[in-house]
Amino acid sequence: MGFIKAFAGAIGGTFADEWKDYYVPLAGVPGTAAIFRAVPKGTDNGRGSNTKGSDNVITNGSRIVVPEGTALVTVEDGKVTNFISEAGGYTFHSDNINSQSFLAGDGLLSTLKETWERFKFGGTPGAQQTAFYVNLKEIPNNKFGTQSEIYWDDAYLNAQVGAVTRGTYTLKITDPILFITNFVPAMYLQPNAPVFDFADMDNDAGEQLFNEVVGSLSGAFSNYTNDPSKGNRITKIQSDQIGFAQSLSQAVEDSYRWNSDRGLQIIKVAIAAIEYDDDTKKLLSDVKKADALSGARGNSFMQQSVARGFQAAGENGGGANGMAFMGMGMNAVGGAMGMMQQPQQAQAEDPMAKLAKMKQMLDAGLITQADYDAAKAKILGL
Repeated sequence: MGFIKAFAGAIGGTFADEWKDYYVPLAGVPGTAAIFRAVPKGTDNGRGSNTKGSDNVITNGSRIVVPEGTALVTVEDGKVTNFISEAGGYTFHSDNINSQSFLAGDGLLSTLKETWERFKFGGTPGAQQTAFYVNLKEIPNNKFGTQSEIYWDDAYLNAQVGAVTRGTYTLKITDPILFITNFVPAMYLQPNAPVFDFADMDNDAGEQLFNEVVGSLSGAFSNYTNDPSKGNRITKIQSDQIGFAQSLSQAVEDSYRWNSDRGLQIIKVAIAAIEYDDDTKKLLSDVKKADALSGARGNSFMQQSVARGFQAAGENGGGANGMAFMGMGMNAVGGAMGMMQQPQQAQAEDPMAKLAKMKQMLDAGLITQADYDAAKAKILGL
């Protein structure tokens, strides 16, 4: 009886697979999915007559749709056999005896040969044929984050910087064949395989990528802050998604060869937060103050500070004679003014500009008329 049952099973499965199928992407696939099955449309929506075809046989002459933003890969007995990256509708052809169909014009003899092959394998096909779609779009919402500080050398700050950071990145499959053959686990390339979803917490391969990104963050920050073309400013990172993505992509390529070995590349990065350690916060505060006091703004601030100091000295009892009010007098003011101007000027300040500043101080009541006249005589060489 076992022999008859096996033979009957071979006949039923064979004729069910004679129907030509119309394959489309699996429904309900999230945007974070990388690999998902091609499924027969007729049997999935309940309108098809072919309900007994084998899951691992693609009938010769079947139609397959390749949507925009995807590639199609067929796998036979564990080996990639076809690859399509251009959107459109295609007809499947195969010389494999298990794919032959008299409905596709292959003849009844091919069906009888297939029946014999299945009889030898207990009524099941002697080959495994599957079709999968590969997502070629940017795959969003891949999270990263550190639980403790990471450290890197910062060229602009001229010091080691530490921070806890978190954010998301988008990645892209740049080489579907490399991705499938070198990275995707075999369980995702079987008949009725689950969707390979980077956001799936049970996806060990996705978790591995997360760990590798976290391990590359220190190098990525170093790449960014030590790149002269980026201005060496850590404060630009959160607004420079593409620039930092290039630094992160280079870091993971250097350490884990994502692009060259796996056909993966990081495209954009959105940093949600950077929480610097206490030493870095103090350093950034000092740098911010130094930046605020640089250039013409800092020069003006220093002039006002010196003027307020002289004014305070006069109000505290110095009067025209306090400190000899520049008796040290105008020599002190001239010296102070000269020192303030040196970082900004390679040449001596224009005499008339100097005289104009002294006039402003006179009008503001910061110096006396006598002091102004003395400075004027000195400046004009009278």
